[in-house]
Amino acid sequence: MGISPILGLLIIVIRGFLGIDNGFFIAALFYGVASWFIWYISPWFLKRSSKFRIMFSIGVTFLVSLLILVGLEILSPPEHSLDFWFAYLFVPPLGVAMISYLIEGIRRNVLLRQRLVKAEKLEAVEQMGAAISHEIRNPLTSAMGFVQLLEDDLLDLDKRKQYLNILKEELQSAEKVIQDYLTFSKPTIESVEVFQVEEELNQILKLLQPSANWYSVRVESDYSSLNYIQGDRQKFHQCFVNVIKNAIESMPNGGILSVSSRADSTHVTIKIQDTGVGMTKDQIERLGEPYYSTKGDKGTGLGVMVVNSIVKAMKGTIRVKSKVGEGTVFTFTFHVYKKSNQNSSGQVKHQDLRM
Repeated sequence: MGISPILGLLIIVIRGFLGIDNGFFIAALFYGVASWFIWYISPWFLKRSSKFRIMFSIGVTFLVSLLILVGLEILSPPEHSLDFWFAYLFVPPLGVAMISYLIEGIRRNVLLRQRLVKAEKLEAVEQMGAAISHEIRNPLTSAMGFVQLLEDDLLDLDKRKQYLNILKEELQSAEKVIQDYLTFSKPTIESVEVFQVEEELNQILKLLQPSANWYSVRVESDYSSLNYIQGDRQKFHQCFVNVIKNAIESMPNGGILSVSSRADSTHVTIKIQDTGVGMTKDQIERLGEPYYSTKGDKGTGLGVMVVNSIVKAMKGTIRVKSKVGEGTVFTFTFHVYKKSNQNSSGQVKHQDLRM
């Protein structure tokens, strides 16, 4: 592993505790040369196959043990020669074989994990590209069709205005997909300001009220106090528009959407609860994956990915609980901004925003 000089020095120091004698100098010379040699060949060694590295390590250990035995026999023949030969020729190579096999196993697992992570990243990029191209191609194809219709000189003014409005909507749809991708790929807070959570949530609910009416969804809000957080107001809007819109669309036969906030001395907690179709455990775990959506072919998963990115950039957290047939609860937590003139006495409870 390229650390043999350190190990060699450690062995020499330990041998020094037994006394500075001829044995110490022999050990210093032997382990100094051996550790340098092993360090020198380590780049070549690491490029070899796993089987070769194991066999090479066992062979070197056996050879070193044999040299030590020969030296002992010449300089100071042991009394129990057979025991020494057995101990040096079998025990060290066997130990090195076990350790080498363990190291190679760990190495293989690390490499497999790295390859798996790389493959997952590549798959995520491919899925993201497919999602974006799919979402952008549809409005652009439609826009191209209306551009061709507008080339007709005989087209009356009313039709021309109608086609231009449709063309504008399709281009805005494509621009929104690009903006969502940029928000996901670069989850930074560019404009930091202090804003009131409940006021922003009410604005979002008013914006989405027509959609709630369309799905026959009753919207309720329950705010325990007026709380302030620091972050990007626009991205906060984008985040909760995505979540609340998805909650409304999860109740095609009508239901109740509840938006509430609670706070303590350090955090603001926002809950978005619906009585929709709910999600399975597998669906919850896959939320935020590229090109995965509980809407099937109608969604790309970009919305939830953007939500995760925005909340992470604002140093918040998300928890999701859901049960099939009963609904889903999204719980968001953000840090409270301490504002001296904050009015904490105001309460807004159970407002019915249905129009």
